[in-house]
Amino acid sequence: MVTRPPAAALDAHLVVHRGAFTLDLRLAIAPGETVALLGPNGAGKTTAVLCLAGLLPLAAGHIRLGDRTLDDPAQRVFLSPEDRHAGVVFQDYLLFPRLSAAENVAFGPRSRGRSRSEARRLALDWLERFGLQGLADIPSRRLSGGQAQQVALARALAAGPDLLLLDEPLAALDVTTRARLRRSLAAHLAAFAGPRLLITHSPTGGFLLADRIVVLEEGRATQEGTPDEIRRHPRTAYAADLAGVNLLPGTCRDDTVTLEGGLTWRLGTPAADGPVLLTVHPRAVSLLPGASPPEGAANAWRAEVAAVEPLGERTRVQLASPIPLVAELPTVDAASLARGTRVWAVVAPADVTAQPG
Repeated sequence: MVTRPPAAALDAHLVVHRGAFTLDLRLAIAPGETVALLGPNGAGKTTAVLCLAGLLPLAAGHIRLGDRTLDDPAQRVFLSPEDRHAGVVFQDYLLFPRLSAAENVAFGPRSRGRSRSEARRLALDWLERFGLQGLADIPSRRLSGGQAQQVALARALAAGPDLLLLDEPLAALDVTTRARLRRSLAAHLAAFAGPRLLITHSPTGGFLLADRIVVLEEGRATQEGTPDEIRRHPRTAYAADLAGVNLLPGTCRDDTVTLEGGLTWRLGTPAADGPVLLTVHPRAVSLLPGASPPEGAANAWRAEVAAVEPLGERTRVQLASPIPLVAELPTVDAASLARGTRVWAVVAPADVTAQPG
C-alpha cells in the first residue's frame, strides 16, 4: 500500500501585468481548506487561476506548495503545468469531445504515469463515486452540462492533485442543476485533503462552499474573512452587495452619524467617534407615504424611488438622493411605488450596525 505524503499548504503572492491591468494578490490556503475568490468580471479571478495552474508566469512574487516552489521569477523558477500536480476545472470543463467519459477521467492518471489499465480502473472508480458509472463509454460531447461538470471534476481528482483549482465550475449550469450539483461539489471538496481554491462571482456558491472568502476588486484583495464575517461586516460596496446589505460611510460623534449629503442617523449601539461604516439590511428600511415625516421616527428622510424590482412575494426598491439605499418590502406594499415616487424612508436605530471605517 502506497502512503501519500501529508497535504501541503499553498503560499502565493501573485503579481501579473496584463496591459493596463495589474493583479497583486496574496493567497494562503491550508490543507483541507476551501477559499472562495469572489469578484466582479475583470477583477482578475481567472488570471489568478492561470498563474497557479502554470499557464501564465508571474512578473513578481511567488507560488509555493509546501516545500515546493512552483513559480518565483526572482529565483528563476517556473514549473510547467504538468509538474505542478494541480487539478483544474474550468467553467467550460474542456473535456475532450471525442473521448468517452471514462477516457477523459483516465487522462489525469495517464498524465501522471499510470498504465492504461490502471488509469481505466481509477476512472471507473471515480465515475462510480459520482454516480456516473453508466456513462463510462458515452462520448463527452453527448453529456449534459451537469454530467460534464462532474466528469471534469472527477478527471481533476483522479490524477491525485496536490492543489485543486475550480474556475466558475457551476456557472454554465441551469439553476436547478446548479443547486443539486452544489451539494455534490461540497461533499467532494470535503473529501479532498489539499488546498482548494474556488473562483466565482456568485455569492451563493462562495458563501455555501467556502471556509474563507477573499474579495477581489480591480486586481486587489479588498476584504478577507469567513462567510459570516463578510455578511456581517462588508468593507466595500461590492462586498455589501454580495452580502445583500447596504453599506454607508459616515462620521460618528456622540452616537450620531453624519452621512453623505448632511443626513444624520442615530445609532442603537454606541460606537467610537470617527469614520465608520454602517450596514443596514434592506428589509430594515421602511417606506412610507405622506408629506410629513412619521411621528417619533429617529432616522427618517425624504427619498426618491430610482427603480422598482419585483421578486415574487417581495420587491426591491432602489432609493436615490440624498443617499443611495436599497429597501426590500412585501410586493403588496410596493404596489403604489414607481420611479420618481417621493416617500419617507425610515430605519430604526437598532437596525443600524456600525464598524470602524
